[in-house]
Amino acid sequence: MTDSNALDPEDRKIVTLARSARARNGVPEGAAVRDETGRTYVAGTVDLPSLKLSALRTAVAMAVASGATSLEAAAVVTDAEGVSEPDRAAVADLGGPGTPVLLAAADGTVRLTVSAG
Repeated sequence: MTDSNALDPEDRKIVTLARSARARNGVPEGAAVRDETGRTYVAGTVDLPSLKLSALRTAVAMAVASGATSLEAAAVVTDAEGVSEPDRAAVADLGGPGTPVLLAAADGTVRLTVSAG
């Protein structure tokens, strides 16, 4: 477990944004990513009959659609015990294999930090 108070303020910000997206939208996951210019993109789980995306893949897609060319960090708030391989791959596609992905609980406590690749 990572001490959330010891996080860089920008990392703490994306965890907070991911947490609020999850709570506000009543979805299983909330995610946020930070691009190379410091802009953040926040998303929740997409669960439509014709389209299903995790919150993290949705946030990456939003960053790409907005012109981001790289990611500095990502965060996902979920009950899951880990970050799925497809989610890590999406972050790595834009940010590279070393991009940190913070996995946090519903209360915002960071439980794990993994590399995207």
